[in-house]
Amino acid sequence: MNLFVGNLSGQTTEQQLTALFSPFGIVQNVKVIIDNYTGRSKGFGFVEMPDDAHAERAIRNLNGTSVDAQTIVVNEARPKTERDRFPRTRY
Repeated sequence: MNLFVGNLSGQTTEQQLTALFSPFGIVQNVKVIIDNYTGRSKGFGFVEMPDDAHAERAIRNLNGTSVDAQTIVVNEARPKTERDRFPRTRY
């Protein structure tokens, strides 16, 4: 199951998220999303756990907890949708 982790501090690292989620089961992949222009965290990331029961337990236990002085949001990630990278501007 792919989990969305939101409201992350700019200092939160992928290693910290791995350590945070590991007590609930195997963490297959962790990605903190970085802004291409600034090189800073966008304040959210994704954690992939292969066992749905473990992922659901992580959601129940970690959603609303404090990490790096931020109250994080943890829930099941929605499927990625295609976006128009260059939306048309109406004149």
